[in-house]
Amino acid sequence: MPGRVSARSSSASRVTHKSSSQKLSSRRTTASTVDLPDEGPSTSLRVRICEIFGDAQRSTAGHRKFAVSLRKIQEECCYEPTHAHRQDQEQFGEDDFNVEVARCVIRLMGVKKSEGAGDRIVRFLGLFLRRASDKDTSLIPENEIEETQTLPETPSTRLTSHLLSIILPLLGSKEKVVRYRATQLVAHIINSLDSVDDESFQLIRMSLLKRLRDKEPMIRVQAVLGLGRLAGNETEEDQEDQDSDNEDASGLLKKLLEVLQNDPSADVRRSLLLNLPLTPTTLPFLLERARDVDSAIRRALYSRLLPALGDFRHLSLSMREKLLRWGLRDRDENVRKATGRLFRERWIEDCAGSSRAADGSSAEQTAAPSLDGLLELLERIDVVNSAAGNGIATEAMKEFWAGRPDYRDAINFDDPFWDALTPESVFVARSFNDFCKEGEDGKFGSIVEEKMPEVTKLAFFLQRYTNDLVNCIRYNKVLSEGEQEEDTVEKEFIVEQLLHIAKALDYTDEIGRRKMFALLRETLGIAELPEEITRLVVDGLRGVCGSEAAGEREFCGIVLEAIAEVHDNVAPEEPVADNEDQSFHSARSELSDSTPTTSKSSGKANPANGDSSEVDEEKAIREIMINMKCLHIAQCMLENVMEDLQQNIHLVTMLNNLVVPAVRSHEAPIRERGLLCLGLCCLLDKALAEENLTLFLHCFTKGHDALQVSALHILCDILTTHPNLMTAENVDPALQKSVYKIFSKGLKASDAPEVQSAATIALCKLMLTSVIREEELLKQLVTLFFDPATKENAAVTQALSYFLPVFCHSKRENMELMSAVAPGVVHAQVSLADEMDEEGEAIGISAVGNMLVDWTDARKLVVQDAAAVSWNEAGGKEVKAVNGDIHLSLADSLLERALSHGCSKEERKVLVAMLGKLYITSNSSVDKLRAVTDLVSEAIDAKIASDATTRNAFSKLHQALAKALGDVDLVRPGIEEQAADQMVGEIEIDVEERSHVEGTKTEVEEDRTVPQAQDTLLEELLDDEDEDL
Repeated sequence: MPGRVSARSSSASRVTHKSSSQKLSSRRTTASTVDLPDEGPSTSLRVRICEIFGDAQRSTAGHRKFAVSLRKIQEECCYEPTHAHRQDQEQFGEDDFNVEVARCVIRLMGVKKSEGAGDRIVRFLGLFLRRASDKDTSLIPENEIEETQTLPETPSTRLTSHLLSIILPLLGSKEKVVRYRATQLVAHIINSLDSVDDESFQLIRMSLLKRLRDKEPMIRVQAVLGLGRLAGNETEEDQEDQDSDNEDASGLLKKLLEVLQNDPSADVRRSLLLNLPLTPTTLPFLLERARDVDSAIRRALYSRLLPALGDFRHLSLSMREKLLRWGLRDRDENVRKATGRLFRERWIEDCAGSSRAADGSSAEQTAAPSLDGLLELLERIDVVNSAAGNGIATEAMKEFWAGRPDYRDAINFDDPFWDALTPESVFVARSFNDFCKEGEDGKFGSIVEEKMPEVTKLAFFLQRYTNDLVNCIRYNKVLSEGEQEEDTVEKEFIVEQLLHIAKALDYTDEIGRRKMFALLRETLGIAELPEEITRLVVDGLRGVCGSEAAGEREFCGIVLEAIAEVHDNVAPEEPVADNEDQSFHSARSELSDSTPTTSKSSGKANPANGDSSEVDEEKAIREIMINMKCLHIAQCMLENVMEDLQQNIHLVTMLNNLVVPAVRSHEAPIRERGLLCLGLCCLLDKALAEENLTLFLHCFTKGHDALQVSALHILCDILTTHPNLMTAENVDPALQKSVYKIFSKGLKASDAPEVQSAATIALCKLMLTSVIREEELLKQLVTLFFDPATKENAAVTQALSYFLPVFCHSKRENMELMSAVAPGVVHAQVSLADEMDEEGEAIGISAVGNMLVDWTDARKLVVQDAAAVSWNEAGGKEVKAVNGDIHLSLADSLLERALSHGCSKEERKVLVAMLGKLYITSNSSVDKLRAVTDLVSEAIDAKIASDATTRNAFSKLHQALAKALGDVDLVRPGIEEQAADQMVGEIEIDVEERSHVEGTKTEVEEDRTVPQAQDTLLEELLDDEDEDL
């Protein structure tokens, strides 16, 4: 039984108690009011408990000591004393102790969130309840707990129930501070204790569920902190037994997952992310936060949740790849760093630890680098697929080598390594080579020279694995029915990675260069190789030939020889009739020896007619394959050529003998690939591009979706490379109109998302480079951006979200073009809103107007006019009042539209609201200022301002115009005189405006300030509205 504790307290403690009690009582005057029960007379127990709480609110350093002291007081009140009491000493029971603790807790309810003392009291109370609960449980015999199988009733449980009975009703208080502190305390209590009784559990659950819908985010955060602990105790059977008709009794976990997905507060979502239990049900929803809009939540997922998740191999393969791709390509740098640390520290340890455990060593310690663990890690992320093209495995290994110098030093690429290559091991070598080659200032150049083989040796390895691949492909071709084909995917991947390494090699060694050149030349003539390997061979051959003009011509000649060799090797020559086409004579298929000779007479019955049709079909297929392969090699070559077409005889020969016949072919695959090659040729010759521009326009008009996308890409590249085709003075208007029509049609192709996105991206590029400057096309782009139907096409939305502000803020000419189309855009949006059903989710018209005003604000131009830029004495750049002609032009067009007869009431309301947000400055054209002032007067006379909002907008614009005109007309001999004259002019203008509104003369005192005059004017405008109503 706990012994009695001395009730003595030092003088210092009494002083502390006095100050702490003053601090607690002083808060009652500033914090929210809380109904306090009748406290009765002060007792020694109250003094001791208040002293402890007063000390606990100052600092968390002594919380453990204070919890011990408070526990001793509780034992004195709740347990039988071991020593006899003195006659003059007061005796207190358990109820007295609970009342005094609750009295201190109630005073916490009014403490604002910004007060740190409140948080310290909450933490102290949680620490005390946990300590007291553990002490009480230790006093109960274990056999008694096992017999009852229920939560034993102890002084701590009764204290907890008493506190909860007081706090839970406060969760519905009207005061947000009281709701916050009550929710915070309840959440902290249930997170501090191991268990609570069933009655309290249900009350807490119901009360916190209601706080999930609180309007204050800070209260919802505390609610999810508490419910996250309760959700871990809720089983699936409990959820199934809940009454579906009762909203509060429905599945708790389901509600929390809904909040995790839809709550607008990032703090709430982040709290749920870190406090929900990790179960198979919740894991997909938690990992989904890798795409959250808040960067702090994404960073918390990669830096806290995933490292605590355990072995990453429990995740599915697709989820591993998605997490890496989302994290390493995140727009926030901290998220990318957290993902890199996760990959190179946690995931590699999971694999390397299992490898060490298999060897009998300890997996708990971070041991030396393990190549087997690294190979397993790459296997777990499916490196064969994730490293293809622009896969994420390449970026992941770049982060790995950058953050693991121990692996960089320990890795060794000796001959046994190259003799037994696997997809994982060859990718390790390729990624290491790329990292060292792309390092800063050649920092790792010596390492790669030491560890990687020389060019000659690598060429032999490449030849070996290429021969294995070719033999495997040819073996699969001659297989008979029933035999199993060999898998060539891994062999192809190995050859691809070796070619990537070969592209980055240093070919200063002439012997190695010649060996690699001969190997690549021979490999290019192998027709059976896949297209990706062929492309890499052509890229590598371009690097071996050298970057000068002579090397480029040599490269073109070698590739054309390889094309001819491919053509002859795939289809050997055979005699043909004189009247047959000689272009593809080598593609004829040889008849089988068992095929009888047939007569040319079609009138006689011939049993071999069926075999002849099959042979003809096989011949046609082989012709298509031959030309597709040749065109692919030509396409790869053209992508590596920069020289003018007419100066390279090899390119001219290829154009006339290969590309042009392919474009004229009747076979769709050959024709489409021929168009790609022709487009690449047009990039090298402006005259050729001008001749064939109509052809690509025709392909878009008559082609299918894929051909339309290709045509748009080709047109964009041609116009970007040769902008004079659209911007020259002697450009053909018909051709220019046809190009505009093509892009306009592409923007309207909502039924073909790929075509629409290709047209949008191409047009954005051309408008950013000022190749195309067409108001109607810009209007279409802006309208498309605001169209609700476009939200399903993410590529279009993302492209326009970037393009529109960059386009407007980059050049003054672009901003002027946007101001010209703004009224039309508003009219289109108003019409669209009228046509949409009630269920349609259209962007608010006011938001559209705000964006248009922002895009045309001259103050946001990246490059200001020379007159608006000056330099201070320190050499810093200062931007003075910029020219406001753009907003004046916008005001002119908006007023013209508002005064027109076809303008609806809703549209006019938006136009006038935009007028009140324009930037009007004296540094503008006087003629434009006066023209807009006249239009404003005309609009006021026409009484188009029907409500207070529009009248206020007109008043604001009129005052800004009058102020600008007054500043222009003033003579400003000096800076001080300028400021004085400006103040006088403003006062006079305000007096005139007020007189115009009232219709009477007003006398203004000299000490009246400008803001007072403006406020008076607005008040009278509002008073006029009330009178009219």
